[in-house]
Amino acid sequence: MNGRVTLKIFFFFLLLIIIIFLVLLFGKKLNSPAKADPNDTVLYSTHGAKVRGLDPGDIGDVTSSIIASQMIECLYQYHYLKRPYQIIPCLAENMPTVSEDGLVYTIKIKKGVLFTDDKCFKDDKGRELKAGDFVFAWKRIADIKYISKNWWIFDNKITGLDEFRQYSKTCKTSADVDYNTPVEGLQTPDDWTLVIKLRRPWPQIVYMLAHLPTAPMAKEAVDYYRKDIINHPVGTGPYKLNRWHKGSYIEMVKNPTFRDEFYPSEGEANDATNGILADAGKKLPLTNRLVTVLIQEDPPQWFLFLQGKIDVSGIPKDNFSEAIDLRRQLTPEMRARNIKLLTFRDPSTYWFGFNMEDEVLGKNLPLRMALSCAVDRDKYVELFTNNRSEAAYGFIPPLMSCYNANIKNISQTSYNVQKARKLVKEAEQIYGSKLPRLVLSMPGTDIVFRQQGDFLKRCFSDAGLDVEMDYMDWPTFQNKIKTKSAQIFALGWVGDIPDAENFLQLFYSKNVSPGSNNFNYSNPEFDQIYEKAYVMSDGAERDALYKKAEEVVVKDCPAIFLTHGVAFILTHDWAMNIKPNAFAYGTSKYRRVDEAKKAAYKELLRKLK
Repeated sequence: MNGRVTLKIFFFFLLLIIIIFLVLLFGKKLNSPAKADPNDTVLYSTHGAKVRGLDPGDIGDVTSSIIASQMIECLYQYHYLKRPYQIIPCLAENMPTVSEDGLVYTIKIKKGVLFTDDKCFKDDKGRELKAGDFVFAWKRIADIKYISKNWWIFDNKITGLDEFRQYSKTCKTSADVDYNTPVEGLQTPDDWTLVIKLRRPWPQIVYMLAHLPTAPMAKEAVDYYRKDIINHPVGTGPYKLNRWHKGSYIEMVKNPTFRDEFYPSEGEANDATNGILADAGKKLPLTNRLVTVLIQEDPPQWFLFLQGKIDVSGIPKDNFSEAIDLRRQLTPEMRARNIKLLTFRDPSTYWFGFNMEDEVLGKNLPLRMALSCAVDRDKYVELFTNNRSEAAYGFIPPLMSCYNANIKNISQTSYNVQKARKLVKEAEQIYGSKLPRLVLSMPGTDIVFRQQGDFLKRCFSDAGLDVEMDYMDWPTFQNKIKTKSAQIFALGWVGDIPDAENFLQLFYSKNVSPGSNNFNYSNPEFDQIYEKAYVMSDGAERDALYKKAEEVVVKDCPAIFLTHGVAFILTHDWAMNIKPNAFAYGTSKYRRVDEAKKAAYKELLRKLK
């Protein structure tokens, strides 16, 4: 029996154990409250990555953001139904009043909004949200002792906040940082008014005020839970955490003190026809409980979806042909199950990034280009995304207005093994000898990651490159990136806002790790273009600068830009009001479960057997 067969048998039994565990989990433990209360409604979902933490100030990964956004809110949010995407008030009473020079934003906070009940508060009762909770949260991100990955959001933008960060550096411990130290650009004339003074115009600020890391934070929660705050989200949102079994599942329940908020009464022209407006005017949230099951392996996720245990699902690559036919439509089997298909271009780019501070990679452009030319992107898209993605040669995704359709030619990193081999020779001359083995960090250990690793090793080997795969779980991977200890890393970025500046900041030299610039990339020319563009309002002139900045980056080749994503989402017909939103995560409050249809699915499954 060879090693590959042994590995397959091992994974078979591993999956069998996972499936048995999940069936028991769904069949007994999680469903028991529903049996006790016939009016209980539950929305089930899955995620493949582990939850790193639910502290909004240091949150950065998609899975954690999706979970936390059901419980934690921001000043603004995206209209659930309208397109193009439109920002509307959430915790703010209305849209901000902006001074004529664009430097002062005055925002009124809604009165009567309560933090969820929690033992961190007096008598375990959540208190009213105040403007000072935003000031505390943003000072916390600025506090160098906190080591937030989200400092890039505020860096050099709010008057006095950078000075507060410098002050925090002078403190011996985090306990010594005095959050009463005034910051000129963050004023609270009263408990429901927030005044933000900017160092220079920042047109994207309203988008960022809808981004989870800018959510308010109750000082009582931080003081009470300290480092364990990552496990105790205390927000104002429609749901609150009920149970979290690490590595297994998370259950959220309705927040009984959630304020009055209602389902939108208008949207796009076809929303009424599609039944998306049927719940217009109803109080949110529409579902009692949210259960998110954390499963790293695709087969058990797919099994649970087909069994009706999961309401909404993506499509694992090995099951794509089972779900989608050659015309990109649902197969008869899926239609027989009354499953629906939703597709949309998501604002994502995935890459294998290079640590530009690495001694081997950082000073060797031919080596980085050789690695990039060695990867057959089209084959990767076919094998691992079922042709659902588009090959990438730059970082700005196609749905952005400034996308450059010529970026492939500009990058000169198309798949070409012969060119890669010549570049390897140049790289060896620069290095001074045969190149050492390189290490690529992969953020997962499951079969799919290992298949990707095998594919990449073959690509690199064909070009004469020796690259070892290092598989690890998501939190370990994140920590490796944050501490600049990864040499090459598989990662990507899903746009937080409908503005390509959100991608450009990933390459700004002041955002190096633990900030968002995981490449630790630095180029003065890029920085100059970026600093000019980001104070400009949307328009053709700014788009031209964005394109120019991207050209600078791709010529330096700090990554193997791999794919741009197109999402294929499957939903059972009982999951109502499912409308994809490329930028908002906290959308579960709008979704509803038709329990009668869900109950009928069991009978349907029996007939289909």
